[in-house]
Amino acid sequence: MHGSFFVYWTNAIAFDIMDLKGERSVKITVLTEDTSLCGLPSEHGLSLYIEANGRKILFDTGQSPLFSENAERLGIDLSLVDTAVISHGHYDHGGGLKRFLELNKTAPVYLSRHAFEPHYNGDRYIGLDLSLLDCDRLVLTDGELDLGDGLTLYPASVTPEPEDDGGLTMIKNGEKAADDFIHEQYLKIVENGTKTLISGCSHRGISGITAAFKPDALVGGFHFMKMELDEALAEKAERLSNTETSFFTCHCTGEAQFGFLKKHVKRLRYISTGDSFEIKGDLL
Repeated sequence: MHGSFFVYWTNAIAFDIMDLKGERSVKITVLTEDTSLCGLPSEHGLSLYIEANGRKILFDTGQSPLFSENAERLGIDLSLVDTAVISHGHYDHGGGLKRFLELNKTAPVYLSRHAFEPHYNGDRYIGLDLSLLDCDRLVLTDGELDLGDGLTLYPASVTPEPEDDGGLTMIKNGEKAADDFIHEQYLKIVENGTKTLISGCSHRGISGITAAFKPDALVGGFHFMKMELDEALAEKAERLSNTETSFFTCHCTGEAQFGFLKKHVKRLRYISTGDSFEIKGDLL
């Protein structure tokens, strides 16, 4: 479904997630990302709390326990989360996983089977805590996975090959090689006919991901933060502008890059730590 849909925006948890017809919406609260406009502490990383189709979902855990501290400040009980997803195998998205497992004793945690492979930025290890690999709560995914209630996980293989590795590497056949980001996965939520895609960093390329899924709304980072504000970024902005998707971006997009993109992409918002918003279909 591509048409108009309504986004209700606030920076506090104070509203029910029902629209005017009594139909549920997708509600997203940013527990942590790189910026904050509401006084909550922030860090480089991403963690989203999502309510959809009666489910309570944690998507990524940032790089530290900060996501859980902000959840408590916002009145969100993470022990009630029924599903957790780690978007890919980098520390700034799964660094708080140990804390989540301590707080929540029941929710399965879905990660790509490649998520625990070693990942580097130069000589710096940026992967996940390998001591957690044997936890029986972890579900290592390999392909499309239906989670029920309109939730589906998709592997990186459904998207085109990445255009740029951003200088990040992985260990392949015992040697460092350009990261192909096969450890990424994406969460699609279908509610009231509206398709919302949640992506962590979109390392495989935001344009290719958008083309592959054609969502009504896409939430996540674009990994443009190292790009110059030049024709190359303008070309990427034009590709996004030519889609029917509304974008809610954050984290690795970069603040300066967002300002540049905003001049070219009308359906683009930046979401910060503490923001809460609802995505509703055009059934209103």
